[in-house]
Amino acid sequence: MIYPLLRNFFFALDAETAHGLGMAGVDFLKAAGATCLLASAVPPDPVRAMGIDFPNPVGLAAGLDKNGDHIDALAALGFGFVEIGTVTPRPQPGNAKPRLFRIPERQAIINRMGFNNGGVDKLLANVTGAQFLRRGGVLGINIGKNFDTPIERAADDYLLCLDRVYPTATYVTVNISSPNTRNLRELQNDEALDALLGSLKSRQARLADRHGKYVPLALKIAPDLEETQIQAIADLLRRHCMDGVIATNTTVSRSGVEGLANAEQAGGLSGAPLAAMSTAVVRRLSTALAGELPIIGVGGIMSGADAADKIAAGASLVQFYTGFIYRGPQLIAEAAAAIAGRRAAQARMA
Repeated sequence: MIYPLLRNFFFALDAETAHGLGMAGVDFLKAAGATCLLASAVPPDPVRAMGIDFPNPVGLAAGLDKNGDHIDALAALGFGFVEIGTVTPRPQPGNAKPRLFRIPERQAIINRMGFNNGGVDKLLANVTGAQFLRRGGVLGINIGKNFDTPIERAADDYLLCLDRVYPTATYVTVNISSPNTRNLRELQNDEALDALLGSLKSRQARLADRHGKYVPLALKIAPDLEETQIQAIADLLRRHCMDGVIATNTTVSRSGVEGLANAEQAGGLSGAPLAAMSTAVVRRLSTALAGELPIIGVGGIMSGADAADKIAAGASLVQFYTGFIYRGPQLIAEAAAAIAGRRAAQARMA
């Protein structure tokens, strides 16, 4: 495949510059009808989760396309679903640059982007202009709070975003687990999370009546949780009848990258060093939830085997971002094939 050659070129550039050029390249290939140069066809492998029919279980995680600028081009690569965002009510620049760092020796990335995005109105304009939803695609929209909104008023931002994206999204993800917005992870604490989920579910019910459709809500959690915290979150997810949970976001741990260039940069670590930690959270959540709501497994998926491990741990669907950067679009078909193989083997053993 051509991607390893392209990666060498991109990795010679600043990471954020390379990201912009890479997305422009994906758009160009889509416009030229040449997406096949980067990606293999992904056979249908339908999965039903959160009341949604996914054409295959491999999705794009939020963060790669924050404003929904590249929805159609990314979907053409074979993803079963695409999640855009994180979006905030108002535009914000994010943290100061540089804020994106590679650790190629471990297939890892550290980012402290800080929810840089053009605001919810810009995102919705891009979604309206895309063909993906009109062609039946599954689009998740990931929502967050503005950096300068006090944590005690965070629910206001989430509710505003939910109001705005609800008519358009296939599902909505509530991101309370980024380490790059000050105090955001405090919302994972029992009382704060209980109040936030209660507000969101109440608003979801009113919006469902208003728009005549039910849009599922998923919660995205951190990997840096103790077992008692995972159990408490699972209890709240069940109590509030949440529709899904995404496990996990990036980690503040530096285990596996100690002593390497960029390892001491502030921000969230993603990629191969996150794989075992993320899969462990998926497994614990699966046990705690006992199948009552689906899990989307994210974190450290760098191969088809990694994707299949998430499914074996209890996930119904998977997403990746850093694996896409290191492995390219070919990882989509590889992950889909590995998951299909794992499920077929499980069916034979049943």
